[in-house]
Formats: sequence, structure tokens, C-alpha cells
Amino acid sequence: MSGMRKSVIFLALIVLVINASAQVKRAPSYPLITHNTYFSIWSPTDQLNASTTRHWTGADQSLRGYLTVDKKLYSFMGIPSRQYKSVLAAGDQAPYSVSYTETDPGAGWNEPAGKGSWKTGLAPFGNEGPFKTKWTGKDLWIRRSFNHSGKTTTPVYLKLRHDDNIEVYLNGKEIYRAQNWTHKYIYIPVAGKADLVSGKNLLAIHVANTAGGQFIDAGLVEEVPTGESAIEQAVQDDVTVTATSTKYLFTCGPVKLQLDFTSPLLMDNMDLLARPVSYITASVSSTDGNTHNTEVLFSVSSDLAVNEPTQEVTAKSLKQGPISLLSTGTVAQPMLKKKGDDLRIDWGYLYVGTAASNKQYISKAGISPFATSPAPSRGYNLQLNTILDFKNLGAETKSSFVMLGYDEIKTIQYFGTNLNPWWNKDGNKTLPAEMVKAFNDYSTVISKSKTFDENLYAETLKAGGKEYAELCVLAYRQSIAAHTIARSPKGEILFMSKENFSNGSINTVDITYPSAPMYLVYNPELLKGMMNGIYEYSESGRWKKPFAAHDLGTYPLANGQTYGEDMPVEESGNMIILAGAITKTEGNAEYAKKHWDVMTTWVDYLVRDGFDPANQLCTDDFAGHLARNANLSVKAIVGIASYAMMAGKLGKADIAAKYTKIARDYAAKWATMADDGDHYALTFSDKGTWSQKYNLVWDKLLGLGTFPTAVFEKEIKYYLTKQNEYGLPLDSRKEYTKSDWILWTATLTSNQGDFQSFVAPVHKYAMETRNRVPLSDWHETASGNMVGFQARSVVSGYFIKLLENKWAAAK
Repeated sequence: MSGMRKSVIFLALIVLVINASAQVKRAPSYPLITHNTYFSIWSPTDQLNASTTRHWTGADQSLRGYLTVDKKLYSFMGIPSRQYKSVLAAGDQAPYSVSYTETDPGAGWNEPAGKGSWKTGLAPFGNEGPFKTKWTGKDLWIRRSFNHSGKTTTPVYLKLRHDDNIEVYLNGKEIYRAQNWTHKYIYIPVAGKADLVSGKNLLAIHVANTAGGQFIDAGLVEEVPTGESAIEQAVQDDVTVTATSTKYLFTCGPVKLQLDFTSPLLMDNMDLLARPVSYITASVSSTDGNTHNTEVLFSVSSDLAVNEPTQEVTAKSLKQGPISLLSTGTVAQPMLKKKGDDLRIDWGYLYVGTAASNKQYISKAGISPFATSPAPSRGYNLQLNTILDFKNLGAETKSSFVMLGYDEIKTIQYFGTNLNPWWNKDGNKTLPAEMVKAFNDYSTVISKSKTFDENLYAETLKAGGKEYAELCVLAYRQSIAAHTIARSPKGEILFMSKENFSNGSINTVDITYPSAPMYLVYNPELLKGMMNGIYEYSESGRWKKPFAAHDLGTYPLANGQTYGEDMPVEESGNMIILAGAITKTEGNAEYAKKHWDVMTTWVDYLVRDGFDPANQLCTDDFAGHLARNANLSVKAIVGIASYAMMAGKLGKADIAAKYTKIARDYAAKWATMADDGDHYALTFSDKGTWSQKYNLVWDKLLGLGTFPTAVFEKEIKYYLTKQNEYGLPLDSRKEYTKSDWILWTATLTSNQGDFQSFVAPVHKYAMETRNRVPLSDWHETASGNMVGFQARSVVSGYFIKLLENKWAAAK
């Protein structure tokens, strides 16, 4: 058999194996490197070489990939990140002097010859963020004069960060206007709106604060050419997503490339789960019967280690045993200095590692990808490059790999103490040494990951069908990577979530609640890690209210609740129900026993105020306040019943009987008060309404028997008449939904066909949504458009059907 034919058969077998053992062929965004909220890189297009790779926030974090065949160059990963050089520097580079006033300067203020009474001050202006002149009033007018040659060879952009409403003029002509705010720099094309002139120019700005924070900074930049127009694109033949890996197949002329990204997030091995090291494996073979000199180049941007690309970095190379490494991090190293949602890490160090026999070097962005000199050690957007050399490549497949790792040094602040990440919880390890372990463990880890992926797919397929299994595959890495793992000063595990693309809260209880099912299936210690900090907050006396807190702060600072309003019934019910779920999983109530006193306080609050809730928020806070919320009442009732169940496990028979009776009396009363004919209403007051009663699912799964099954059946029958193309709406007020809650609602049925009827529209949304971001859990059921939220951990709530199967099998 010819070498060429062998290679074709081999590649056909690769495709067959990939397709037979898995899994998902299309994702809203493709997970590449997924470890925690800061080390999380995705590809937002179906073709890996059709876009830049990005952090889950949408900021470019460029991974580039090239392959040469006998010196012919192909691009298989990423596109050049847009690069700029300053025409007029903004304040993130250096403060600058402007004329300004907070009093309306009158007509012509934005003209080069404008008049008025102006002060002089240093920009940026604001009341938060990196301002130089404090501004707390409503309106601010700014004039900034500058000289320019008038010549530009590439497009010019307005570089702008503003809070709130803005209008911007260049030489008297409007170039931008918006009634909103942005907390990061945006780039707006100037072409066709105004021109730079030779000599004196004027940038004029009016900004108006409407509420809350305020800030203004602006400059002008010119785009830097990439110089990559001559590089041929590799042809992507296939992509497959599994629980821990994303696999691509490419044709690069006469060479086939298989590219595997593996983040080995195996929850039965805490040390491996917490080790922030991913593998990128390249496997190549010749398909034309000839041998070829082939090289694969991976180029990793230092932007993976910055919050903004204007932050200066250092880079270096080093050797560690059998591997070589490149490392980069910011010069400033502002450790744990920023908090919020749309942020990237700008402290600690990124590492790229490979076998010591492979070539590594540092270069500047925008030069030829294989240019090895000069080797800058300091600058902006440096490239960390690794070449895998496959000399005399024939039909036999050859493979090699690189590793990406990130050392945060400190991962979160917990009640005033900066904590090490779990992998270095004792403070005696280094990431280079851990990457040597990862290098030596490569074959074992890849094999274990593959076995886990196959098992996860098989058991979710059995539990809920193909579409359900694919949703669970999409959810797996996303959920884990929305957390960080640390050890508390008391020695307890902390598995701290970030409320991604929401408000940036850390350890939000109503994020823990929907996230719980996957962790109950694979490692309940991680669910405890989501709950330990909330218990500590109350038990230490820091949180003094008779119900559970909403959160522990704003990520990464877990020093106490920062959300502006409590959710008393929501969070107390969540914590008690989840303690009950841990009790069922472990077959004992030892975890509940540790926190019995505080849960007793919370359950008594639910008894007193939970059945007929006051006008308050629940986890669906985006829908607004709601009094007499029937689904929230269910949560309180199931929480009381869960407490009774745990009391029984602890031998507290009298307490168990007391709270069981309360819960069942409330459930009977609920069925009357919420009744609305063929379904149950949104509230006890508003008939002709409806809502998903997803909180009922725990009564079913925990076997509490608080509500009769007729309640579940009545609701399911009604819900099946209310579905839209992309799912069941959350309730009768709007057509948007939460996909995690749909899966919980679907699990109320014991009919597999009905379950799959609820799953199919959610799967259709995941496969067809135009929003190319890590899976959003909040979308419109009529259009399939994302409303908000992305990359959140709550999608692990999809695993609730698998959890039901696991618990049923354990009986």
C-alpha cells in the first residue's frame, strides 16, 4: 500500500474516531484554554483562523498558529489583533493638559476658534477609575488642541472611554455621539466624518453624567498594518468539542494537521483540576506520498497577561528540567487592585512551555511570524513563540505539544487575606515545576481526559438523549472556568464563582444554586467550596441578618456583600436546599451538622416570611421585584422540607416532624392559593399568569413528598403549550428565558418524550444563536438572541437530569 493511501486511510480513521466518540460540532464559542475566570480563552467563529481568539469578556487574547510545508506558510489559528499607534495619546499612556469647563460655554464651543471661559487641567477626568482631575458635576466640556502633519497612511480611530452620555468633535465636525457609557476603551473610525489637518487641530468633547460613576478619556490612534496578506489560509475540515477538549482538523496543502486543545478539568483529582496548565497538541502527516519539511509555530500574545493592551510587559525565557519556557507579565504587577466584571488579570505571569528540544523565542507583534530577532524583553503586545519541527514528514503521523500555564500568585482576597491558588495552597510550589509535572504526565492526562469525555457523553446521552448530551458537553468547561479554587484560612476548600457578564459578584448564592447539579454528580466537595464562605460570613458574625447573604463581594475581593439589595427568601432557601442535596449525595448529614445553628436561623426566617413572600428580588432579578411570587414560595417550602429531612438524618425526630408538617401544610395551602385552572399562577394575586416552577424539582429529586406529583404533571402539561421556537419563556411577562431553569423544569416530568420536547428548543438555540460568545443562559425564545449574561457557571445546571438518574440508580 502506498504511503499516500496509508495517510488518507489514517486521516479518515481520525475523523471516524472523533465523530464516533463525540459530541458537539458547533458551539456558540469554542473553548480553547479554560481554567478560571482570568485564564479563559475562546474562539468565537466556526473556523479557527477566521477571528482572533478572545477572553470570555470579548477582549482579544491572541493565540496564532502557522504551519510551513517546504517553506510555504499557512495560517491555521487566529487573525492578527488590530494594533494601533498613537496620533494623540489618551490618558492610559500619559496624563495630558486640556481646557475645560463645567458651565455651558455657549455656541461654537466645539469650533477651532471657539470662545468662552475655560480652566486648564490634567485629563482623564472622573470620580472613579484612573482620573487625574476629579469631576463630580453633571456636565463637562473639554477642548484639546494639538499639532499634526495632516498625513496618515492607515485608518484613524477615536480612542474613547466615557461615562455617561458623550458627543465628540474633530475640528468642529461631529465624529461620535452616544447615550450610554463604557468602562473600557472603544475605537471608533473617524474616516468620512472629519479630517486631520496640517498644523493645529482641535478635539472637543461634551460628556454628561446621568447617574453613578463618571469618567472621560479620549485620544486618536492610527491602525498599524499587519503585513499578513500573503499568508495562505489552512482549510479547516472539522471541529469537535468534548467535555475537556476541542479538536480541529486542517488541510495545509499536502499536509494534514490535527490540533487538540485539552484543559484536563477532571473533578476526581483536585490537584489536576486546580493546576492551571492546558495542552495544545499538533499531529501532522503527509498525504501526497512525499516527504516534507514541516514546522508548526505557536505564537502567544503577552496580552493574555494584561487588562488593557497599553500596559507594559516584561518577557523572558528559562529552562526547567526537560522543558523550556517563555514567561511574561506586566511591569506594574497590580495584584488584586481591580475588581469588577469586564476585567482581565494584570498580575502574575503567563508561561508557555514545551520540550527543551523545541525552539522558543520572543518577538514584537506585526513582524514576520518566523522572525527570531530582535528579542525584546520589555514592551507591548510581545509574542511568545514556539516552533515544533517535523523534518522529513511522511505518511506516518508525528505529534508534539506545547503547554500554557498561568501563575496568579494570589487568586482572591478573602475577608482581608490574600489567598494562594489551590495548586500552591501551601506556598511551596512554582508553576515552572508544575509544568514539568504536566509535561511528564502528558500521556496519562490526555488518556484520562479522553476516557472521561467518552463517559460523560455516554451517561448524559442515556439520561436525556443526544441533544441533552451535547448541551452538557458545552456546559462542562464553561462552568468550571467561571470559578477559582483556593483554601480558606480555616483549611476549607473555596470554589469561588464570578458572576460573569452580570455584575461581577464573587460567590453569589443564586449562582451557586443553579450551578450545583454538575458538582453533585462529579464532586460534591466543590459544591461545599461554593457554600463554605457564605456559612463563614454568617457564623463569624460579619453578616448579622437572619437570612443568608447574596454574595461575598465583587470579584476578586471576597470581603463581604456588595450587591445593593438582599434576597432573603431566595438565598436562605438555596443554602438549605443545597445542604439537603449534599446530604442525599453523601448519605449522611455531617456537612449540615457543622452549620446547623445558622441554618436553623434561616429556616425559621423561611417559616415566618417565606410562604407568601413580600415584594422582593429573587434570582431572576432582571425581571424586577415581585410580591407573592409563587415559585419563590415553592423554594421556601422545599427549603423547610429539606431542613426537616436533614433533621431526621441527624436523629432529631421531633424537629423533623415539626418542620415536615409545616412544609406539607404550606404546600397544600400553596396549591389552593396559586391555582389558576389548568396551571398555577405567577403570583398568589395575579390570575391569568404563569411561570416556570423550577424550584419544585428538588422536592422530586430529594424525595421529600411535599407536593403531590399531580402538581408537577399539571404544570408540565401546561408548559408544553407555551413553548416558542427557542424554548419555554421564564413566565408570562416576557418571552425571554433562562435555559438552566428550562432543564430543571423539564426534569419535573417522568416522560422522556416530554423531557426531550423541552430540551430540543434549547439545543436549537445553542446551535443557531448569532451571539458568538461562551453560552449565554439568558435568551429570547422567539428570536434566539442573547439578552445578557455569558460564560456563566450556571449552565452546569443542565446536569440536573443526569443527577436524577444517578440518585435513582443509587437507591
